[in-house]
Amino acid sequence: MQASELSIEPFEQIAEDLYTKGISISTNAIPLKVLRALEARLNELDHDSFDVAGIGRQTDHATNATIRRDKIHWLDNNNELELSYLEHMGQLQQFVNRRLFMGLFSYESHFATYQQGDFYKKHLDAFKGKTNRVLTTVLYLNNNWQPEFGGELVVYSPDNHDEELLRVTPAFGTFVTFLSDEFPHEVLPAQHTRFSIAGWFRVNASLNGDIDPPR
Repeated sequence: MQASELSIEPFEQIAEDLYTKGISISTNAIPLKVLRALEARLNELDHDSFDVAGIGRQTDHATNATIRRDKIHWLDNNNELELSYLEHMGQLQQFVNRRLFMGLFSYESHFATYQQGDFYKKHLDAFKGKTNRVLTTVLYLNNNWQPEFGGELVVYSPDNHDEELLRVTPAFGTFVTFLSDEFPHEVLPAQHTRFSIAGWFRVNASLNGDIDPPR
């Protein structure tokens, strides 16, 4: 699938932001048709479709309610509504690779739901030299989000992990992209049900027959 002319300008801005600042916030990166498909998919999913989110990867994976309390549902290509978003992320991957030569190899993502009081404390999505996650994406799917609902994404400075760099309101269609090993971030407690899609572009870290990302 080829990126449409309408999608080129937002992708161009994302690439420019990543190159100059390492982080990008956009309100027009995801076409309305894709956003509506994701809304429809969320309406199909019931509570049992979401799993308690954990921390760590593979054998180090564990749940810890003192660190995060959201629940998640992984996206895959087998659902047409989810596929619309994954294909759009594929277009972004191709564009960023052409412009920034990042070598993005694969993408994984999940819906995340935060109920009242849920949070995710400050963390990095990757540690230098320890993982192949290189680019984080977050898309928000909350209509008419009010300031009193909380749930903001707080991003901290790469140079001072205690210095707040910016806050992002989880408003419908807002799309955030940043370098995974550079920006500590957290989700403040939500006072209203909050939906998002968190995703990560990976590079190919396969070595000596060990496939990474895992199939």
